[in-house]
Amino acid sequence: MTTHKATTSPTVQPNVVYFVRHGATELNLQGIRCGGDLDVVLSDLGRDQAMRIAGQIRAMKLDVGVILTSALLRTRETAIIVSEMLGGLPIVIDPLLNERSLGEWNRQPHAANEHLLRSGATPPGGESDQAFTARIDQALEGLVMHLPARPLVVGSSGVGRVLNNLLGGAGRLQLANGEITHFKIERDRHSLTISKEMP
Repeated sequence: MTTHKATTSPTVQPNVVYFVRHGATELNLQGIRCGGDLDVVLSDLGRDQAMRIAGQIRAMKLDVGVILTSALLRTRETAIIVSEMLGGLPIVIDPLLNERSLGEWNRQPHAANEHLLRSGATPPGGESDQAFTARIDQALEGLVMHLPARPLVVGSSGVGRVLNNLLGGAGRLQLANGEITHFKIERDRHSLTISKEMP
């Protein structure tokens, strides 16, 4: 796994990556676990949230040039709505950005296995925390080529949480459906240097 060095140096011009959690699904609204091995579409509320995301991006003048999304329906649908409302931004689908596979924990209430998830346990038939982190780390390396376009990453809650950890963020990042945050990825000629910043 690549080690990412956090920095606060003012001499390096940062590259900004925006991250938004996809719009809500019916399972999200019911508080039911839904991993990357359970592919579901957005709810009507989730589609409305995607439209609001686009409006927020426009109002904040974020100058997003490309959208990166996982291969899951809920993130792709969010990305398509945002893209269309922002004039047809290009969309790049990266399966490495898929949510963690949760196996037998899928379709269970969050409260039923949250303590196991936080303890680092691997879901029966699912993906280990180490494997999930390594996959998102690989996706992060591929993200670098899109930095000049100021990318928007559309992902799931677990993906945002792991990105936050890899980029040196404190605590356990929790984003609501449709919530946007951003990270700064700084480069010099010798290394890739990454820091995380909330809006």
